[in-house]
Amino acid sequence: MSRALKPRPKKTGNLARFFAEYTSGFERRELRQLIRKDATDAIKVLTRDLPPEAKEYDSDPVMRFLAGARRFFLGLSYKLSPVRRLLFGIAVISTLAALLLGDSRFRLLPGFAPEIGGPLYLLAILLLIFLLALELVDRVRVRDELEVARELQRELLPSGELEVPGCTVRHTYRTANEVGGDYYNFLTLPDGRVALVIGDASGHGIAAGLLMAIAEATLQLALDLDPAPQRVADLLNRSLCRTGGRRAFMSFFVGILTPETGDMEYICAGHPYPLLRRQDGTLEELGEGGFPLGVSPRTAPRLQHTRIEPGDQLVLYTDGLPEAVRADGEAFGFERLKALVLPGGTPEQLLERLLNALDGFVGNEPTLDDVSLAVLVRRGDSPPLPPLPE
Repeated sequence: MSRALKPRPKKTGNLARFFAEYTSGFERRELRQLIRKDATDAIKVLTRDLPPEAKEYDSDPVMRFLAGARRFFLGLSYKLSPVRRLLFGIAVISTLAALLLGDSRFRLLPGFAPEIGGPLYLLAILLLIFLLALELVDRVRVRDELEVARELQRELLPSGELEVPGCTVRHTYRTANEVGGDYYNFLTLPDGRVALVIGDASGHGIAAGLLMAIAEATLQLALDLDPAPQRVADLLNRSLCRTGGRRAFMSFFVGILTPETGDMEYICAGHPYPLLRRQDGTLEELGEGGFPLGVSPRTAPRLQHTRIEPGDQLVLYTDGLPEAVRADGEAFGFERLKALVLPGGTPEQLLERLLNALDGFVGNEPTLDDVSLAVLVRRGDSPPLPPLPE
């Protein structure tokens, strides 16, 4: 008489709970991205410092595969420290030796049913796990440092509602990495005028963040010394030229707004032109062609003037918005951006419309560049200018 097996719900439940916790946050699109994009990017990063493969391998797929495997191994090895590189080499050699020698299999404990690979396999696995643990610890430490840098950067950017006399402002900021290179602010000057500033430092990540921090400190000094847009741009340009090499540059827009009249003088140095939507529905671009700051000591963007009338809407943005790309390679584009600004609306409506359009356009594609966006609408109730200090 056979004995019926009793169910073991508790153990099964624990296993299901562990599996759910272990796979929490998993999304299929991330797996597709890992296979389609991340793996390719990883190979490019690991092998970018190595000389290119010999052209004679192009006609021989076997030699091309072996050459590619060699480049990958060397690229991976030389990204490790010397000690870790040695351990990685031992692990790889142990695996190859086990395959060639037919390394015997053994049991962990007498009577323990599951078998594992022989000593060389075991050595290779333990070394690789150990190296993985060390690299993960390094990554966690870097992530913690980047989080500190991100918090410091947030203090340089405006938060909450921005106070501009006679105007309503709404703004948002998204970073592609832990630390971004975009900067924007609306700064009230001692004479009552307001400096409208937006810029985009070259590159991404921590390098762009450091360049942005240098630019922000220089900007504050420049506005204290002389808030004239050309003077501000000149001082910032000289600072960036002295800071780094040819890769240290920044697109920049600064406008000095008089809230009482709506008059604004501005310069645009290599930055995407802000859009000024008039109350009658016409659209103007504020800027002209030119180089970013930091490219050349002789960069001198031309001073321009405009007037923001009551009901007019000014949209400031960085190139991460029009240059956002979806899965098929199409960019969001400036024409799409203009079409979304044309209907007008309140600052909240404009901001929400642009962000919803951006999210719907890129879908699940990762953000490749920082996106900064600010919308200003002049209400027409600007107070008179305060008297100058005696």
